[in-house]
Amino acid sequence: MEKIEKKKNRFGLLGKNISYSFSQAYFTQKFDDLGLTDHSYENFDIQNISAFEQLLSQNQLKGLNVTIPYKEEVIPYLAAIDRKAELIGAVNTVKFTEKGLKGYNTDAYGFQKSIETFIKPHHTKALILGTGGASKAIRFVLEELGIDHSYVSRSKREDGFTYEELNKEIIQEYTVIINCTPLGTYPDVNDKPALPYQHLCKEHLLFDLIYNPKKTAFLHEGELKGTEICNGLKMLKLQAEKAWEIWSTT
Repeated sequence: MEKIEKKKNRFGLLGKNISYSFSQAYFTQKFDDLGLTDHSYENFDIQNISAFEQLLSQNQLKGLNVTIPYKEEVIPYLAAIDRKAELIGAVNTVKFTEKGLKGYNTDAYGFQKSIETFIKPHHTKALILGTGGASKAIRFVLEELGIDHSYVSRSKREDGFTYEELNKEIIQEYTVIINCTPLGTYPDVNDKPALPYQHLCKEHLLFDLIYNPKKTAFLHEGELKGTEICNGLKMLKLQAEKAWEIWSTT
């Protein structure tokens, strides 16, 4: 983990291989803008969740964001979990309280606020690419919005398809496609989910949780077919602000 000045009120991001992350720069600037000179934000890059206990014992923290791949694995370390995060089954924000760690999910809030302005009447079915912690928040929001959905993964599931099963009929039926996988994240910018992109049309909406690069290969393929596209930057900013609201209120 990187060296950073330790201040009175310390926050950070828990994840694996997160040097690319937006969060540290975002919160460092936020603290500067608010004049919070005794606040700091740092990356806690661990290779296995088993290192989390040692991290906690060596650091006095106020709050954490949690990213891939620990949004589910962090849950056993919590003393309490917010009702919405419990329903989702994934945590991306942790608050340090006198009674122990409490988990929240702000991904759902960020995603809903980001996608709802794009939703049209014909967007009645969605494909969720990937089955990790982030995808659970996406599923939760789609249920709230009344949009039917199926997962897409490499292995067969009862509630979804494999990539090999996707065909013209399925793609035309599911007009919202949300990438919850890391495929296409910088520096592997040419990677993309294995979809039959030739069947996309202007009725589709493609949403990518990735924000670096701004336009992933997945979104580029959609744009070539005239689809609506949206990356994950607005979602990330919204969930970060919601996390700060949680940390800064008693």
